[in-house]
Amino acid sequence: MEKKNISYHEKKYIDNNIRLRNILAELPPYVQDFCRGRQTTLSMQTQIAYCYDLKIFFQFLTTANPTLKNSALRDISLDVMENLRPTDIEEFQNYLKVYESQNTGEAMTNGEIGISRKISALRSLFDYLYKHEMVKNNPTRIVDVPKVHEKAIIQLDPDEIAMILDSMEEFSDNLTPHQKGYYLKTKTRDIAIITLFLGTGLRVSECVGLDISDVNFKNSGLRVIRKGGNEKIVYFGEEVEIALLNYLEERENMETKPGHENALFLSLQGTRLSVRATEKMVKKYTQPIITNKKITPHKLRSTYGTALYEETGDIYLVADVLGHKSVSTTQKHYAKLKDSRRRAAASAVRLREKESD
Repeated sequence: MEKKNISYHEKKYIDNNIRLRNILAELPPYVQDFCRGRQTTLSMQTQIAYCYDLKIFFQFLTTANPTLKNSALRDISLDVMENLRPTDIEEFQNYLKVYESQNTGEAMTNGEIGISRKISALRSLFDYLYKHEMVKNNPTRIVDVPKVHEKAIIQLDPDEIAMILDSMEEFSDNLTPHQKGYYLKTKTRDIAIITLFLGTGLRVSECVGLDISDVNFKNSGLRVIRKGGNEKIVYFGEEVEIALLNYLEERENMETKPGHENALFLSLQGTRLSVRATEKMVKKYTQPIITNKKITPHKLRSTYGTALYEETGDIYLVADVLGHKSVSTTQKHYAKLKDSRRRAAASAVRLREKESD
């Protein structure tokens, strides 16, 4: 039987399903029932994150409770959950700050957001168990969730964008012959990718998932599969068009591995460029230039989103272009008023009409 070529998104869907199934198999049956009940309301990535966060809690139980030390996670009974107290949940919060990965042995850490997310997942599980009368107590509702302090949005200023793009043109200075050879082979591709982030606000997963057939120069649009699997056309301007055309000219002569023939952005091995490789590439070009900011593909996306909001003042347009399901997400990240606009607001409203002379 001839093997069917599957798309990047189909493969990702299959891989995520397998990953979710493997995590669930390690967890107790009542957790599996809870997670499966949320499959219709949560995206696959969110389901995986939920299950992984709960797995960490059960790993904590086998670490903190001597009687559970040699227990398999799936064997932890409802009686154990019933006997947990608020102090156990507080101890779990403290454990999350630094703990050892059972898979790699590496030290794992969580900040405010990571701890809050994991406690939220645990609360949801206990709410489910309590609602279905599997436990009589819900200690997670007594313990306060750590407050998440809002962080400043990191983005690039216009002059920093120009500095990065200019430096990419002459990045070969101070490189070894081997590094220079690699740079020359990937230069046009890398410029196209960073220009694409800055000119469209694509997510890194959306960028690496692009196929050649997704690019339409007639309508200056990209066919993008958004989070949740929705298909959307994202439009691009002249600078993005030029960068893509330059890359596609080189792309025609690249050899590809079977199954990667349609991928837009390729590695030097002829396979679809990965998310991790793209993140490392962005860091490579930005770190020497922007030393006071940690720039990632998401920060380039934020730069585009903020610039679009400042240019248009239309938060709904920004939400639509960035693929946010809720405009509240956009408001949280991009509708930060500058000091100059706040000062202008002070005199924008008059309490009394000026008396005429």
